Amino acid sequence: MSGTVGMPASTSTVWHPRDASEACRLKKRFGSGAVYTAGGTLLRTQWEAGQRPEPAHLIDLSGIPEMRGIRTEGGELAIGALTTLAVCRRDPYLQARFPLLAEAARAIAAPSIRNLATIGGNILSAVGDSLPVFLVYKARLIWREGEAERAEDAEDWLERGGEETEASVRLLLQIRLPLDDSPEKAGRTFGFYGKIGRREAFVPSLVTTALTGRIAPDGQLRGVRLAAGDGKTVPRRFPLTESRLEGAAADDGAVRLLHRLLLEQYKPAPDPFATAEYRKLTAANLAASHLWQAIRENAGRGEG
Repeated sequence: MSGTVGMPASTSTVWHPRDASEACRLKKRFGSGAVYTAGGTLLRTQWEAGQRPEPAHLIDLSGIPEMRGIRTEGGELAIGALTTLAVCRRDPYLQARFPLLAEAARAIAAPSIRNLATIGGNILSAVGDSLPVFLVYKARLIWREGEAERAEDAEDWLERGGEETEASVRLLLQIRLPLDDSPEKAGRTFGFYGKIGRREAFVPSLVTTALTGRIAPDGQLRGVRLAAGDGKTVPRRFPLTESRLEGAAADDGAVRLLHRLLLEQYKPAPDPFATAEYRKLTAANLAASHLWQAIRENAGRGEG
């Protein structure tokens, strides 16, 4: 049953909707004076740093079961937006089918935070370290808008800047990843995730990259997908780099090409701790090292 509860450390009124539809109705009622919350780790950090005021109303989503869990639905893996990072890290099916996401979840924050922080919250920050992985995995976002649901490619959402406005009523329900049940394509697939920060996982990342693809039996690169971002920059894919690598020989020339193109195309935001040029070079170095490793592993497999 819905109700209000006073929080000792806050002046906000907390509402506990029973389902997603009720949560949307509450948000429509209170508008920008209300905020959806679940783990609340990012919101609490922002409040304590004075980056945003505490709202008059908090809509607590933690009691909505439909927004939790990892399951298969219609040829896709559906991840509830309230699923914690710790669960994403440990889920055996997710580890087997989408290992880069499990790796990204492990690299975000400290264990105590991962037990509370949700995958949906990481996405909705628009600069979360999981986002490059969702881009290379072709993720779709499932939103509740009032009584209706709507799907949107994560890439399209990020292209528009990502972060939802405070007045937005819609609610992120799930993230869906396509399960490819077609016959396995010939060659060796590869996937890498990398994060570099100033000190482990406790501050926004300097660079986060994800790379997937395949080395065909003829030694050519196929289906390369590359994404990069950081704690200040909305992640994006690099279609020009991907198209230039398509069909290229899997050798050191491809590594140099990726490095050069990413230096040209990545446009990170600077902060007082790292310049844009430093972030750009770090991203190019990290992504190139991923591809170099994939090529070396493939060569080793052939020699064996």
